[in-house]
Amino acid sequence: MAKAGDEDGELRGEALLKEVCRRIRLARGYWDAHNNAACRGERERALALYGSLTNEQKDKVPQALRVWLRYRSEKYFGEDRTPPGSRKGQKRRSY
Repeated sequence: MAKAGDEDGELRGEALLKEVCRRIRLARGYWDAHNNAACRGERERALALYGSLTNEQKDKVPQALRVWLRYRSEKYFGEDRTPPGSRKGQKRRSY
């Protein structure tokens, strides 16, 4: 059985799984609060940790969290999206 953390502070086993779920939930909370900058940062951290999970551990992440991380957040924060702050020079609409 893997320890929760080792000498250099890296997470392992159940602790890593819990941290991944916590970070995805935190990013989703920021998303719901329309705090896109914070959401983007937490999503990146969650993806980095999610990538370090084994296939068995990935299956233990609740499906709703996996779907949000891979689909919803990728749709809005993916590489093919316009980066934040890129509206320079565009005319504003007047209603």
